[in-house]
Formats: sequence, C-alpha cells, structure tokens
Amino acid sequence: INPQITERKNKINLLEQKGIDTFVAKFERTCKISECLEKFDQLKTVKLAGRVMARRLHGKANFVDINDGSAKIQLYIRQDGLDEESFWIFSQILDIGDVIGVEGELFKTHTNEPTVQVKSLKLLAKALNPLPEKWHGLKDVEIRFRQRYLDLISNPQVREIFITRSKIITKIREFFDSRGFLEVETPMMQYIPGGATGKPFKTHHNALDVDLFLRIAPELYLKRLIVGGLDKIYEINKNFRNEGISTRHSPEFTMLETYSAYADYKDMMMLCEELIENLAKTVLGKVELTFQGKRIDLKRPWKVLSFAKLMKENYDINPEDSEAEWLEKLKKKGKDINLLGEVPEGPKGKLSRSQILNLITDLFEEESQERPIFLVDWFAENCPLAKRNKENPMLAQRFELFIGGVEIGNAYSELNDPIEQRKRFEQELKQGDLNEARKVDDDYIQALEYGLPPTGGLGIGIDRLVMLFTDSASIREVILFPLLKPQV
Repeated sequence: INPQITERKNKINLLEQKGIDTFVAKFERTCKISECLEKFDQLKTVKLAGRVMARRLHGKANFVDINDGSAKIQLYIRQDGLDEESFWIFSQILDIGDVIGVEGELFKTHTNEPTVQVKSLKLLAKALNPLPEKWHGLKDVEIRFRQRYLDLISNPQVREIFITRSKIITKIREFFDSRGFLEVETPMMQYIPGGATGKPFKTHHNALDVDLFLRIAPELYLKRLIVGGLDKIYEINKNFRNEGISTRHSPEFTMLETYSAYADYKDMMMLCEELIENLAKTVLGKVELTFQGKRIDLKRPWKVLSFAKLMKENYDINPEDSEAEWLEKLKKKGKDINLLGEVPEGPKGKLSRSQILNLITDLFEEESQERPIFLVDWFAENCPLAKRNKENPMLAQRFELFIGGVEIGNAYSELNDPIEQRKRFEQELKQGDLNEARKVDDDYIQALEYGLPPTGGLGIGIDRLVMLFTDSASIREVILFPLLKPQV
C-alpha cells in the first residue's frame, strides 16, 4: 500500500475523531475563480472553492494555489488570521489534491499577484490518492486516457479542448435552430442496422426476445421523418461501428446529420460551407486555423474536385470497370492493395470505402491542407442511397468534404425512388455484404412508397471537426473517455 494513502487515511481518522466532516455535501461560493479575477477590482470579500495544486511555506506566511477548473488563484494564510480549527486543518491535514472552500479578502501582493487573504478554511473533500508525481504536465498517454480526470486536473490545455468541443456543439444547434431546422432523436437500437456499410455491435432485448444492433447511422430513420412532413431536421447522434481503432477512427463516435426537403447535394454544399465558416467565426473568432503545422483558410467558396476525373487521370479507372479491372489497373500503376489499409466495411471482394479513400487522398492532400475541398462525381455503384447524375448515370449526386487532409463530411441528393432503392439494397446483398446483419429494410422502402420529397442530406463527423478546431492529431484526444482495452 502506498504510504501516502495510508497517511491520508490516518488524517481522515483524525478528522472523524474531532467530529469534522471529511466529505461535505455543499459549499456556497460567491463566484468562480475566473469570475473573481475578471471582477477583481470590484470585489472585496469572496467565498471560493477549488483543488489544492501547490503549497509554499514561508515561516508565518503560507501560500496555497487552488484551481476550480475555470482558473487558479493564490491564497495567503497566516495562523493569526484563522480560527483554530481552520489552521489545524491547513497545517496538519491538508494535502495536494484536496478540495477546499475558503472565505477571505482580496488583495494584490507586491508582485501584483491576485490573492485571497483567508479568514476561514473548510475541507470539502479529502483526496485519498495523491496526484501523479508529474501532475504538473501529465504525459503518460495510458494514464491520460484511462484516468481522464487526472488529465483534466493536470493539463489545462486538455480542458480547453473539451470546452471548445462543447462550444462547437452549442453553436451547431444555434446555427440550425436559427434557420428553422428541428432537432430530433432517432433510435440507437435498431432491428436492421442501415444507412451505412459499417459492421454493427449486436445486443439482445430480453423482454422482446429479439436481437438488436447499435446504430451505425441514423440516416434511414431521419428520412422517414422527411416523409412524415418534418421538412428540415437535424440530429447530433452517437453511432457505433465494430471496426478498427486508429487516430481517425473510434468505435463510438459523434455525428451531425441534417436533411432538408426540396434541396439537393449542391444546397448541402452551400449549407456545409456556411456552417463551418460560421463555427470558425463564433468559436475561434477567425476563419483561419492551424492544423498539424498547416494554415487552413475556411473562407468561402471552397474548391471542388472530381473523384471520377482523379481516378481516370491517375489510374485509368472508369465508373463501369469491374473489380478485377480496378485491381489490374492499380497493379500496373504500382499500387499494392495490401498497403492501402483495411477497415472492414463494404461488400466482400470489393475495395472498402476506407481503401478507396486511402487510394485517392494523397492525390489532393496537399491542396486540402490549405483550403477545404469538396470531392464530387463519386461512382454511383459506391453510393447506394444517393441519386444518380442525370448527365452521367454512372456517377452519383454526392460530395465528400476534406479539410486538412481529413475526411470531415459526406452529402447526397437522397435517392427517393422506392423501386430503385429496393434494387440497390438487393444488389448489395447479392454482392455479399460483410455486415451479416444487413437485409432489405422493407419498412424503409414502404416509407419511400408514400413519397419522399426531393431531399438533400449531410453528415459531418463532430469528433474530426473538433480535431481540426483544436489542432489535435488523434481522435482520442477529443473524446473524453475513448474506448481502451481493459487492464488485466
């Protein structure tokens, strides 16, 4: 047993012997520390609370730093300025990591340091575990992700990441609410996992005695709502895919999906530009950001590139080419399919969507490091939920958005022909889908048979967007509790 833990437990026993509560139910603060510092010249007496982060003893003059998550402030403590119990707690009981509440008068030291001269001190929660030795800059990735609370205590920049994340989500809601969109919720447990080609997590409902799947996407339910007359909707949703983990992939992730009746993918392109530029202005206060050493200008309009043109010019691949032809042409160009990476998704025997993205992103990665890029003209065969291009039916009315070399969003002109949609679902199954739970969603087809208006749909990965806005290299840095292998 850690001797520090034993010592702290002994201190709890001493408190109990004196009838002093070790874990207090409530403490009334007059303000947060950040508010205290902002209004310092207007305040005289304050009641603050926070975690003890440092102690400096100078004879009769003692200094303590506390932090409440909003900011840090210095406390000045003298024995002759405190009641007997408060000074005993300070001198005999208090440890780094303890949570305390204080009341006192504000002043500035001769070095102009904002300080509270403490008149009373109360222990609010005794920390049994000492903070890590390197708490003043916790670097161990394993500890940081497994014990995120220590990461938040130790690294102020990590707190800023999640404050920014919260602001982004708040501003997304404000953006859509102000434009007449309705926020909705769709099921996270589904009989048929649809709307994407990921592998689902499986569960069982005991009362109904049926297998269910955590959703891989909310798309098919959201479009049912468009059929029902909710013309402009959005959902900020959790999705789950039982696939690989990487710096850009998490099995549990957050998406924004929005649909607008009587619109198409080009309308979604303009909406996407407007949304992200607006987020940059309202969250960052500017339309430029730096991601992994590269400066990115988010000012509209953004660049548009053709997927079909890139594939033709660089690999001589056409929309009508078979899988065998793809592989043969890539082989001639010196591309090793095994080096493209594999996230299990898509029909068996075909390149996965991730492999296709890895195949092409290096062709425009440098460009997307400086400006966002819309990649249009996707092969219709790879877009089972999107309308075909009228001028070239081999291509889909779809775009994917790349910023800083990262895939951020995806949009369609939604396929609203129920006969064609059934054919595409059946074709997917014939090709042999890796997702054994997939089947034709007859209920969704039935909904289309009642008439889905022309509809534009857009999905944006919120985790990846936060990565961009906070210059984070890994998706695990922007998820408070990323999934990790259990410790043995």
